[in-house]
Amino acid sequence: MPEIRSSSWMLLVIIGALTSGTYWLLQNAFLHPSQLLSVAKVHVPDYFADYLSISILAGSDITQYRLAAESMVHYEDDAATYVTLPAIRIFLPGQPVVTATSKCGRINADGSIIDLYDDARIVRNAGLTDYSIQADSKHFRVMTDSAVIKTEQPVKLVRGLSKMTGNGMVYNHATREIRLLGQVHGVIAEPNTVTHEPLSY
Repeated sequence: MPEIRSSSWMLLVIIGALTSGTYWLLQNAFLHPSQLLSVAKVHVPDYFADYLSISILAGSDITQYRLAAESMVHYEDDAATYVTLPAIRIFLPGQPVVTATSKCGRINADGSIIDLYDDARIVRNAGLTDYSIQADSKHFRVMTDSAVIKTEQPVKLVRGLSKMTGNGMVYNHATREIRLLGQVHGVIAEPNTVTHEPLSY
């Protein structure tokens, strides 16, 4: 039977200690799936605010959007913000101011999409040669990166004495183009009494 020297035993002890230590480190450095579930973010509020007002600036430090709300709640899992009685004002150079309101709303994590729900309304101020415009629907989505407002819900559009309805709408505030979707019905008033030109939306 081969003889094992004391130095060899010492080497085996050291190797065994290193192996045990490495296993212990791995066990403590990485969480088990059950432990991961316990630290995962959950859909609970992580901060609140009442009577807030937020301004979003354009590249030239000019206010492009201003959001006011009676209250807001932010959730940690999806970073979404829920607001009550939101009012959004859109400012673009050379364009009438647009105000969008509703009873409640949701803002996504990066603020690029604001959804307005329940009695949602959009009002574009009158211009020097144009009437004001009002649109009402159950839902409007404001896309802050493109100044586009749209809805997939039935919508009522009023401009002066003209009234139109549709199954959806897309409004580009930069170009002032309004497109009604689906079955469109309504009454177009006589030529614009402000400019004496045909009506245009």
